[in-house]
Amino acid sequence: MTKMQINGSETGTVRLFHLDLPPEAIERYTTQAGTGEYPLQYGLGAKRLRPAFVDVVAIRDLGDMSLSAYLAEAYQLAGADFREMRPRIDALKGHVVVLPNQAFDHVTQDLTVASPLRWVGTFREEAARGRGPTPRSKAARSRPAGDTAGKAPSDGRMPRLAMIGLGVLAALVLGWLALGLT
Repeated sequence: MTKMQINGSETGTVRLFHLDLPPEAIERYTTQAGTGEYPLQYGLGAKRLRPAFVDVVAIRDLGDMSLSAYLAEAYQLAGADFREMRPRIDALKGHVVVLPNQAFDHVTQDLTVASPLRWVGTFREEAARGRGPTPRSKAARSRPAGDTAGKAPSDGRMPRLAMIGLGVLAALVLGWLALGLT
């Protein structure tokens, strides 16, 4: 058994589990029944598990694509820990379960992973990067603090206009109600 803690506030984390079951038993194990029975949730020892975020992958269905390439593409996994694990990930056979942090419904919980599941690794999604070079034009440079160029005037005109608009709307609604009641 493997024990691990899920932090309910974590983001960008993906956990990979190997599922050691015959192909005909996979769907029954990984699908929540109409009665609420959910063998995968029990196998993880999870308090909460959202089926919409559970990704069950039949490795043979990937064709020529390796499992690590699928994970890198579908979940933007990167980093030294993922690169080091790629050979081990690509050696897996059968089925895997991929659980991004959203699968745990942002609930802090302790997992006790039991057979037929085996934890393979926990990986971080690649941080978003800006595209292209850094802008160099004058307009793209930041303005000094206190510079209000390009901002809307704050002389109170907007709140007055909003109040007038609400007054007109209220008058229209009251007029409509008066006509509808007579």
